[in-house]
Formats: sequence, C-alpha cells, structure tokens
Amino acid sequence: MPSRSSARLAALTVAAVCTAASAVVVASPAHADTVRIHDIQGTTRLSPFNGKAVTDVAGIVTGVRGYGSSKGFWMQDPNPDADPATSEGVFVFTSSAPKVAVGDAVTVSGTVSEYVPGGTTSGNQTITEIVKPTVTVVSGGNAVPAPTVVRAWSVPAAYAPAGDPAAGNSINGLKLRPNRYALDYWESLEGQNIEVANTRVVGATDPYTELWVTVKPQENDNRSGGTVYGSYTAQNGGRLQIQSLGPAAEFPKANVGDVLRGATTGPLDYNQFGGYTLVANELGTLKSGGLEKETTRKQKKGQLAVATYNVENLDPSDATFDAHAAAIVHHLQSPDIVSLEEIQDNNGATNDGTAAADQTVRKLIDAIVAAGGPAYDWRSIDPANNTDGGEPGGNIRQVFLFNPERVSFTDRAGGDATTAAGVTKVRGKAALTVSPGRIDPANAAWNASRKPLAGEFVFRGKTVIVIANHFNSKGGDQGLTGQYQPVARSSEVQRHQQATLVNGFVKDVLKVQKNADVIALGDINDFEFSGTAELLEDGGALWSAVKSLPKSERYSYVYQGNSQVLDQILVSPSIRRDGDLAFDSVHINAEFHDQISDHDPQVLRFEP
Repeated sequence: MPSRSSARLAALTVAAVCTAASAVVVASPAHADTVRIHDIQGTTRLSPFNGKAVTDVAGIVTGVRGYGSSKGFWMQDPNPDADPATSEGVFVFTSSAPKVAVGDAVTVSGTVSEYVPGGTTSGNQTITEIVKPTVTVVSGGNAVPAPTVVRAWSVPAAYAPAGDPAAGNSINGLKLRPNRYALDYWESLEGQNIEVANTRVVGATDPYTELWVTVKPQENDNRSGGTVYGSYTAQNGGRLQIQSLGPAAEFPKANVGDVLRGATTGPLDYNQFGGYTLVANELGTLKSGGLEKETTRKQKKGQLAVATYNVENLDPSDATFDAHAAAIVHHLQSPDIVSLEEIQDNNGATNDGTAAADQTVRKLIDAIVAAGGPAYDWRSIDPANNTDGGEPGGNIRQVFLFNPERVSFTDRAGGDATTAAGVTKVRGKAALTVSPGRIDPANAAWNASRKPLAGEFVFRGKTVIVIANHFNSKGGDQGLTGQYQPVARSSEVQRHQQATLVNGFVKDVLKVQKNADVIALGDINDFEFSGTAELLEDGGALWSAVKSLPKSERYSYVYQGNSQVLDQILVSPSIRRDGDLAFDSVHINAEFHDQISDHDPQVLRFEP
C-alpha cells in the first residue's frame, strides 16, 4: 500500500504496547473446551470477554494485513452457531507483520480488547480484537469459510436503534437485532468474511485507496448512480466502504456510477474514516458507468450569472490552477460573478504571518485568461492572521471575481478585517456602508471561522448585493456509523449563529429596500433541509435555489458515499419572484476520482 494509505491506516491502530505475535507450526488440534469466536463477539457490540485472557481460540485465517500500523489478521470459525447476532470472525492484532497465511488453521491465545478507532472521544464504535497474541499454526491450505453474501434485501431499511439514554444514547450495550437495523446487521458480521457482487460505486476512489459502493442500488438513487442524503432519516444503510489487501496500484480508479462487476470478497472491518469496511482479498472488475463532467448553459445577454466555487485550499504552489481555470471557463461558462471559497494566502500553509492573497488570485485570473476566459477583476478582504480557521497559516478567505465587461463593482472605502459593514439608503435604494465589507466580524459566531464578505455589484444599471459565505465546518459531529444514535451535530450550534447573523443582515437590506436583489451564497457546510438553511431563510428573507431542483439532483459534495448539499445559493424574494431564475449544480468534481476540489460549483442565472 502507498505511504499515504499507510499513514492513514496508522490512525486505526491499537496502542503500540501490544506485543508482536509468535507463530509456530504444530500438529495438535485446538482444545475442545476453549472459547469460540462467536462467544467472544457476543450478542452486543461489546464482548463479554473484554479485558479477559482467552486460550486456544480456533479459526481459519481469512485475511492478512501486513502494511500500516494496524498489522494483523482476521480469522473465522468454520462451524458457526445458530445465532445471527454473533459474528464468527475476529481481528487478531499482531503489531508486526503476521506470520500466517490465508487458509491457515490457527489457534490464538491472548487478551480480548475493544478498540475504538479514533479514540474514546471520537464516538466511534469499537472493534473486538484479540491483542498480545500467541499464534499457533495447526495446518495450512485449508478452505476459507464461505463468505456471507450480502444482497439488497439483506440490509434492513431501518438504519439504527435509538441509543440507551442512560448511556448517553450509546447503542453499545443493546442486543443486536440484525434483522431490524442496518447498523446491527453490519455489526453482526464484524470480522467475518463477506461478499458483495455487482455493486455500484457511490463514492469515487480517493487518495487513500478506498471507495464506496451500495448494496441497495435503488436506495435514494440519482441519475449519476449516486445515493442521495436527503434528510436526517435517510442515512442510506446500503453504503459500504471498500479497501483492499492487495497492491495499491491494482486498486480501481472509480467514479460514481461505475460498477464493481463480479464478487468483491474479504473480511468486514470498521474504521474511523467510514465505519464498516470490506477489506478485499478479491476485488470485482471495474465497469465504467460513463459519467462525464457537466457543463452549464451560457447566460443570455440580459441574464446575470453568479457562481460559488470552493477551490479547496488553493495557494500559489498548487498544480491545479489550469484545471480550475478550465472549469470556470468551460464548465461554468465564465459566470459574471464568481464567489470563491478557500483561497489561501500567498505562501499557503507556511505559518509566517503572511495574510495577503493577491498572488494566489492573480495566478488564477491569469490562468482563466489563458483558458480563453475573461480578464476578471477581483475584490476581497484579507483576514487577520490565523483568525478564520482552516489550515493553520493558510488564512483561507472568500474572494469575488467579476467580469468588468459585464459587471461593475461599487467600491466604498473602509472595509477591513474588523470593520462591520452596515446598510444605508442612497437615492432611495439599499447600499452598503463599506464595499467590500464583512458582516459583524467581531461577533463570537465567527470565532475561528470565515467572516461573510459582502459587496455591491451593478449589472445593466441595477444593483445586486452579494454575500459570500463559508460557514463553520462539520468537524466534531458524531458520525453516522458511530455508537451514539441518533447522532449529535455539535458543530451546527455555531452555524446556526452564523445563519442568524446573515439572515439579519439581509433583513436589514430589505427593510431599506423591499425589492432589493440580494444573494447569499457559498460553502454553507450544511444541508438544504437543515436548521442552518431554515435560519438563513427565516421570515422569507432568503430562499435556497437548490430547492428548484428535483430532490434526487440536490447535491454538491459526496461524503462516505452520500451525495449531499453543502454549497448553496440563496436569493431574496425579488429574485425568486421576478428574476426568471435558473439554478444548476454543476457536477465536475465530487463524483470523480480525479477531482481538483471536493466540492461541485453552483451557478445561478437570473434577470435583475
């Protein structure tokens, strides 16, 4: 496996205090009265033998992981019990390269441990393991236990039980009901050899040599072949992460909608970066679904085209400028205004106090011109160093690009990192007190987060106020496959505060001019059905234009196989009512393995 994969897998490891396994070959069988694997796994997520020593646990080796820091092997009892809640497989953590092979009959003595990937504060479920093992190879070349074949009907529609309130909503102590809940079903197979066949890819291959498939092809599917996350009760239990025990170079480079034809087989693992994961000994053959990057329609002469695009920590050292320029010129059709998120300062993550980003922006503008696009002008406000979150030293911020042949910018001096923009009346119309300016930058809602950038534009004699946003990320939220159900979304507290401030600012504009054209757009880091979106839309001040699309087409980001909305363009009532608007989520990144950003851009066309 490549070094990046190994580094990531290191995060999955048990503490290094676990000693390496010893392996010797003997002829004697395992003791008849020893503990069996299904006894160790038990009927809940936590082993009844947790912390206890076990002796001569017998099994057949089904998979060997000799790379990374989570070295070890999976073994399975070929003689299962009759209880569907008890897995017949278990992982043996050896810490060094295991001295066993697939098909070896072994006995293992060691200590049962419940390891939490990501640490106990992560909220993840545990992996039942045998650690500090002594491994005895009884024989080699044995038939591997036949895999449990997972089909669409195998996985229940209900996602997870409600956790025990007395345990902070943890599901760890609840008896598994694999015929009732998807998470219980997957847990009942933890460590066991499983097989999926002819599965559709719903999350493209990433730099860590992993992808996502679905075993339930009709579960909230869309025309690209993805699986849409459309509500907090549509978690999509058919999603499954795929990794491989084979060479990284042989791992398929898949896009959403491709299919792994034939059987994909291997032990079922659990990790902090996606939960239940089939670690394949055998991978299906990739069949392309023919997905192509989209191109939006060119705006008409009387239409204003406004776009938002998260360019993922762009700094002058990156090699993606030409690709981003081509995306803006050819796939977005050179919008009149482009709100960029995650523009880094002139030396990127070098943490030396540099906050200016003029070199970053100029390099992108030059690349756009070279790609045949307009010579964009730009406006932004440099943040105070290391105050806006993101990569330390990177000083990400929002930037307006605008085509001066089509749009003019109304400059009003005085805007800086700490000065708040206000709303005033100029010749009977709403105007910003500073342009560009920031919305209430001293407010605690923006601590370690990006402050909204507001600016005034004029198109064909009409003023449009645009607010570029990049709300607080979802970092810290409990994972969909975690032990706490339903999950808590702690990060949305700050986003709700941010949404309230932006909504209040828009209401201030509308109080001065009821029919003002206002657009709030950017990486909202939350769904169109979320409480954040509701607060942005409060009182009818704004409306998220992604809702003009069918539900199956509402997405700008793919996370753990869920196609979902994070980027939004919200409009004031006059634009929604009178603007003859057209909205397009332009899918050029999120579904592709060769993405230049993890976000898809959005474009709005309307007549002010």
